[in-house]
Amino acid sequence: MTIWNIHLLNARLDLTRVLPDIRAAAREAVAAVSEHADLPPFDLVVHGLPGGGTIEWGVAGDAPSPGLVRITLNPDRFDPAPLIRTLVRSMHHLIRWEGPGYGRSLGEALVSEGLAGHFVGQVLGGRTDPWDAVTPAPGLARRALNEWARLDYDHARWFAGKGDIRKWTGYGLGHRLVVEHLAQNVDQDPVTLAQARADMFRPAMRRLVGTDGQPDDEPTDETVLPLPEPEPEADRPDRAPDEPAD
Repeated sequence: MTIWNIHLLNARLDLTRVLPDIRAAAREAVAAVSEHADLPPFDLVVHGLPGGGTIEWGVAGDAPSPGLVRITLNPDRFDPAPLIRTLVRSMHHLIRWEGPGYGRSLGEALVSEGLAGHFVGQVLGGRTDPWDAVTPAPGLARRALNEWARLDYDHARWFAGKGDIRKWTGYGLGHRLVVEHLAQNVDQDPVTLAQARADMFRPAMRRLVGTDGQPDDEPTDETVLPLPEPEPEADRPDRAPDEPAD
């Protein structure tokens, strides 16, 4: 049985009208994940912020350290479904923190986010989340391979669109990286790989480089969510452990 506590930051009463729904969504997410994997003990902190979260969902989350998930949501746009998907993604990060952690290099971040996105699909099914559905521009797989081990990589540039790389590219590349790895390792899944070292995925990245920019690089999943044009100041669905909150 998972031991977890929920902490609702509600001194300003922004969350009052949705408190029962938040608690129900959190319980549903924990129950769904527990059917697939063992969760470590954790604290869930929920902060209501008018206008907060992603533009698309009105909710954002991260798992910045072992045993901690943080959620920011816009009470005016509350919807339990995206909150549950955000929680499930962050819970995979929790599991990964029990092993190698989120990681500090670009390769480690790509693997952590790719596995977490696939875990959402494994647990909840449904459409691919929009950040995971982003198609990386030609040449970015090779650039990522060249920068794989860099500890000084710019996370906001690769994942949040704060630079010359399209917003959420890191999520889309991580998602494809895991697809490529699983295609060659059909006995594995996001649960069995939850604590795998990132270097296990280097061969898959090399294979992606070999097909980078080819027509069959386009996603074929008909259930992928349509992605609106990104807005530069939007929060991202999750952030690296050492990235300051927006």
